[in-house]
Amino acid sequence: MITNVVAEELPGIKNIVIHKIPKTQDNVIFLDKNDQKININEYTGNLLILNFWATWCAPCISELPSLAKLESKINNSKFKLLLISIDRSGPKVFQPFLKRLGLASLKSGSDPKASLMRELGLTGIPTTLLISPTGKVVGKLVGTAKWDTPSAVELVNFYLRN
Repeated sequence: MITNVVAEELPGIKNIVIHKIPKTQDNVIFLDKNDQKININEYTGNLLILNFWATWCAPCISELPSLAKLESKINNSKFKLLLISIDRSGPKVFQPFLKRLGLASLKSGSDPKASLMRELGLTGIPTTLLISPTGKVVGKLVGTAKWDTPSAVELVNFYLRN
């Protein structure tokens, strides 16, 4: 069962922590690309990968293409991938940046003061949270991962099935 898997058993996804007891996050709010407040509860019913990043973070940038590939490999309307940029200038910086990289299809929200990161107890980027359809954090990865590997696809599919 995947909830008992340790990081070494997931090639390409090192340092992931799968919570045996999922963590509940209430009232998690970030800004969308138009600076409108979004509550994470709007994603209830979907498996959500929430990736915190910034345009000035080289490891974050190296991870983005594999996140885009993962999104294209998962053919399920209940799967959502959302980037959360901590760039202080918000969408006016990260939207053109993603476009220049050819990754404009990736949806990104904004946390320009990193207040959401602090609220979630996150200490660095990139950090990725795996949030179940019931809104509970079932996994957390600090650092980069190869999200387009078979093991990453299987991890996502496991949570979509269960």
